[in-house]
Amino acid sequence: MASIKEQFEIPGRLKTWSYALIGIGAAALLYGMFTKGFSSDEHEQVHFWGTLMYNTIFWTLVTNAAMFFICFNTMAQAAWIQSFRRIAEAISTLVPIFGGITLLVLFYVILSHNHHIYHWLDAEAVAKDPILKGKVGFLNPTFFIIWTSLTIILWSYFGYRMRQISLEADIAPMDREAAHKFNIRSMTRSGFFLVWFALTVASTVPWLWLMSLDAHWYSTMYSWYTFASSFVAGMALIALWLVYMKNKGYMELSNSEHLHDVGKYMFAFSIFWTYLWFSQYMLIWYANIPEETVYFKHRVQGAYKPIFFLNLFINFLCPLIILMKRSAKRNFTLVAFMAVLILFGHWIDFYQMVMGSLMKEHVSLGWLDFGILSFFVGVMILMAARSLASKPLIPKYHPFLKESIIHQV
Repeated sequence: MASIKEQFEIPGRLKTWSYALIGIGAAALLYGMFTKGFSSDEHEQVHFWGTLMYNTIFWTLVTNAAMFFICFNTMAQAAWIQSFRRIAEAISTLVPIFGGITLLVLFYVILSHNHHIYHWLDAEAVAKDPILKGKVGFLNPTFFIIWTSLTIILWSYFGYRMRQISLEADIAPMDREAAHKFNIRSMTRSGFFLVWFALTVASTVPWLWLMSLDAHWYSTMYSWYTFASSFVAGMALIALWLVYMKNKGYMELSNSEHLHDVGKYMFAFSIFWTYLWFSQYMLIWYANIPEETVYFKHRVQGAYKPIFFLNLFINFLCPLIILMKRSAKRNFTLVAFMAVLILFGHWIDFYQMVMGSLMKEHVSLGWLDFGILSFFVGVMILMAARSLASKPLIPKYHPFLKESIIHQV
């Protein structure tokens, strides 16, 4: 292990780019807040807070997907991720940061009773609406605040516990008994995270944060659709960091075999996302029930039609055509290109999920969206890099590291 670079030194150029992106994003955020967010025009308020909402929710779910990736591989005792697991851990350190921003944004929307975003906040409208009245036990400010707080706090806590036990693999070699105990503790903590992940990302959180924007509409596939979108974007982010670290001479124990498996996740979950996209759309289109088709009408026939089908082109056709070949998933440049494309594509997906419900008449994609995006990208780069620099890049005493080194696809 002596020849392996175990410590990451953040390049000055990376810091410069991250600070520049944060600066541009902060300027756009502040300008948008004072010109739109606190405007007396309700339309402008919806534009600002909706834009901030889909960005915070997207990046919180994407960074949390990195810890989900670690935990389900830990439960499966999959050794292959150990050579680059610190990348996924570094990405997951963003969950408390982005989650905290999400909390602030959602709390402001709820506590300011902004019923132009969440219609169910209007008590008078709820009292006159049988559908909203039937959902009041779930769609109410108290439940929303408590469940949202618990969700982000426990995501952060269980993720922190997983990262802490991972550090034990840096201390000293483990004998058979110590390695067994280490694996049992890792699997136990992974189990806690996965159960909470299932109760939140795979069910309630997309209902609360996103689907309730259209409180009269519902889909039984919505949570799975949201999960697929955020998970494939999370895998793309891991791939992007892996390629970057390899290009800088780090992660020597990871090679095209590991990248190939990451690429397979990107390809497979792009297809899974498309299956859910088609199933949800096709069943609603075929049934042609007005209370269901209302969600898709302005997305397929209205102003959002180009965005809606661009979303399908980027997130399905491009991965299908480019990542299907084995050689493509082993090409670092091609995987990096597809990772950027997939991240952008699913950011667009979250844009149409939120803004397509809040601003049905026209597409608002512009300087505010890309400005706030640059803020989150800059924070992600800076904080993930700092996390990578704060600990050894390789858990050199991990019981499964040897198996990861000799991994072959």
